Amino acid sequence: MTPDEIARLFTRDDGSFHFARWGRPIAPVVFGVDDATIGVFKGAFEAVVTLAGHKMAETDPDLGTNAPVFCVSDWSQLAAAKHMEKLVPGIDKLAARLQEAEAGQYRAFRVDDTGAIQAVLLFLRIDDQMAKLPAEVLALSHVVQSMLMWSDAAFRGQSPLAVVDGNTILRPEIADVIRAAYDPVLPSSADDPSFALRLAARMEKSE
Repeated sequence: MTPDEIARLFTRDDGSFHFARWGRPIAPVVFGVDDATIGVFKGAFEAVVTLAGHKMAETDPDLGTNAPVFCVSDWSQLAAAKHMEKLVPGIDKLAARLQEAEAGQYRAFRVDDTGAIQAVLLFLRIDDQMAKLPAEVLALSHVVQSMLMWSDAAFRGQSPLAVVDGNTILRPEIADVIRAAYDPVLPSSADDPSFALRLAARMEKSE
C-alpha cells in the first residue's frame, strides 16, 4: 500500500487524521450468543492479537473486561439491560438513534492519557441478514475493526476480509497495516497524516 492509501484508512470524513492502537492487553467478553459463538469470537481475538504481536489477558486490572461484545436482536434490548447505563451513559438515547438509523453495529473506543486504546465497546444487532453470515466471518471482521482506531470510512467501500478459494481471510494489505501499527518503535497514537509514512516504512521492512 502507498502512504496515501494507508493515510486514508485513518482519515475521517471531516478530513482529520487519527491513529491509535491498544496500549494494554485485550480482555474480551462476549454477551448474547451461545458458547460456540463465544469461542469463535475469542478465537478471532487470539488470531488477530497474535498477528499484531500484541497480548491478551483474562481480565483487565482496571476494567475487568476492556473489550465487551454485546449481541442483540433489537437495539431496544440495550436500554433494558441491567447496569448498561453505568457502562454507557445515555444508552437509551443511543439505542433510539441506532434503532432509527437501522444500524447494524456500533463501536465506541476509550483511550488513556497517551491516546492509546484503553477499551472498546462493540454492539452488534444480529438481524436475519447478519445471522446468515458464518460466525467466523462476523467475528473476524469486527475484531479487525477493533484492533486499531480506523476511520469511519476505512471499510465503507471494501471489507477488511476477502474470500480466497472459498475461505474467508483477512486481506493481506490490512494484515500488514496491523503488524506495522504494533511495531514497538512507533507511538501508540498519532494525529499527523505524515505518520502514514512511518507505517509504510515498517511495512516495507517486514516484507
